[in-house]
Amino acid sequence: MVPLLALPEGGEWVVILIIVVLLFGAKKLPELTRSAAQAMKEFKKIQNEDDTPAAVEPQQKPS
Repeated sequence: MVPLLALPEGGEWVVILIIVVLLFGAKKLPELTRSAAQAMKEFKKIQNEDDTPAAVEPQQKPS
């Protein structure tokens, strides 16, 4: 059985990294990784909010 999406291995990552550095420049890479990490955090936050049920307020006992 062949996977539908094959991930890069070994030397392919080096080639991808070289292409990214050539396209964006070494000075832009930290900014790009920071923004990608922030986007992932926000995506996970939204995903977790959708998974959790709405908080139910406890009913007050009559005094």
